[in-house]
Amino acid sequence: MIKTLTIKDYILIDKITVHFDSGLNIITGETGVGKSIIIDAMNLLIGEKASTDLIRTGAEKAIVEGIFDVSDNQNVINFLGENNFDISDELIIRREVLRKGTSRSFINDSPASLTQLKEIGKFLIDLHGQHEHQSLLRTETHLHLLDSFGNLEKLIEDYRVHYYKLKQLFEKLNQLKEFESTSKEKKDLYEFQLREIDAVNPKPNEIEELKTKLNILENSERLYEATSKIYETLYESEFAVYDQLIKVRNLIDDLSRIDKSFLELKNDISSSISIVDEIAKFIQSYNSRIEFNPELLEEYRDRLGSLILLAKKYGGSIDAVIEYRNKIESELQLVENFEEEIQKIEDEIELERKLCSEAAIRLSEKRRDVGEKISKSIVSILKELGINNARFEVVFKNKKSDDKNAFVKLGNEYYEANQYGFDYVEFYISTNPGEELKPLAKVASGGEISRIMLALKTILAKSDKLPLMVFDEIDVGISGRIAQKVGKALRNLSEFHQIIAITHLPQIAGFSNSHFVVEKQIKDGRARTTIRKLSEEEKVYEVAKLISGEEVTPASLESAKELIYNSN
Repeated sequence: MIKTLTIKDYILIDKITVHFDSGLNIITGETGVGKSIIIDAMNLLIGEKASTDLIRTGAEKAIVEGIFDVSDNQNVINFLGENNFDISDELIIRREVLRKGTSRSFINDSPASLTQLKEIGKFLIDLHGQHEHQSLLRTETHLHLLDSFGNLEKLIEDYRVHYYKLKQLFEKLNQLKEFESTSKEKKDLYEFQLREIDAVNPKPNEIEELKTKLNILENSERLYEATSKIYETLYESEFAVYDQLIKVRNLIDDLSRIDKSFLELKNDISSSISIVDEIAKFIQSYNSRIEFNPELLEEYRDRLGSLILLAKKYGGSIDAVIEYRNKIESELQLVENFEEEIQKIEDEIELERKLCSEAAIRLSEKRRDVGEKISKSIVSILKELGINNARFEVVFKNKKSDDKNAFVKLGNEYYEANQYGFDYVEFYISTNPGEELKPLAKVASGGEISRIMLALKTILAKSDKLPLMVFDEIDVGISGRIAQKVGKALRNLSEFHQIIAITHLPQIAGFSNSHFVVEKQIKDGRARTTIRKLSEEEKVYEVAKLISGEEVTPASLESAKELIYNSN
């Protein structure tokens, strides 16, 4: 429920703070004082678009802030956690409309997007403005109202499991058929490419390895000459390094007998002799393995050329060539087995469609039961609201389809379906004796629509999870005795929801738990809208004004007291 609404520099409002109570909160005031401004401001808190025209003249920004008690609203708690907002029993939503044409939104003092305001607003407020209760005239809302009344979420979810799985299977089948068509066109090309790649039979890293081998072969003479020279210098020349190191070692050996400090050098020179010996052996071995093979050189060059050509043609590297080769081989295998793969998916589709159809039927049957209950309940409540001869019916239609990819199949017939099932629901009504049932949108007057909406909200009250319901001008088209019945219905509805309602009728205002009056004042040549909560005595006076007009008489005061007493 909403605890506090603060509005600042918004149209005619300088600054007001309203503390709402649970139960039925009634707002009254003379025509043109700005009662609906308060409801419009509340709309900003749930993500409605804002205009700079809303900003009070002379101000830089308009501010609307609502404080809600969400201690029992698990949907809001979940939303706050999922979107990384602070979680507490109080929810604070603030909207600022700036003169420069932008707006800012905050949830629990953290920046929020309009999308987030709209999402959280769905869990907070059911707002029916002067024309918004006309949403009942939109046929697409009827199915959702029916499901909400029947608490059919579990059956809908069971159906959707099969619906979305079937949707994926159809997508997979269509992709496979499309792939089959394009792949058959490419079959000859793929077979040619596979033969071309397999004729070369590239191996991973082969280009790098070949370049290394070619580099050695192309420089074999230089390698032979250099290694021969190295070996000769180390081991075979007149002044070979190895021989010179032996001489040095012998001299150091003699010196060490005289001076022990030469012993360490003796070990170092011995190590040097061993290293030179190992180098000489490696060089000699390497020299003996050097090939002078023009035929092998040409073979490597040809092989490298073929590999480079393949790489350029199929991806830029041998790894890419091998990957492409494996891909087209798989596709060719798939082309050979398309019929088998398609049949396999079609079998899965038939099985899943059977399950989807069974779930759709279970949901539809339950909806029809719920539809009968709604019809009886609405007729009963409409009678209480002064529509005595009403007949109401929830009409179900199931549309056949020629599309063999339809999601629901009953017998040999296919039916259109979506994520909500295969039912198309519309409310039909007759409000006069002898008149046949017709679509609600075509026969209901403004006053009747208000009462039908109230009747629906009344029967949905226990299943509806929204804590706050707002009605602006629900009394359109009604008066007198019927108004009293509407007031009673609002009071009954307020046992399940916090209600805020704007009315002009004393019969409705008399049922309030809390009564607020909106007034327009002129100060320093400027109009200013204010709102204040009335005491019980002031409430009697305000209801009397609604009865008799601006001049309140003793008779109207007594009538107001009696009306309020009877309402409670």
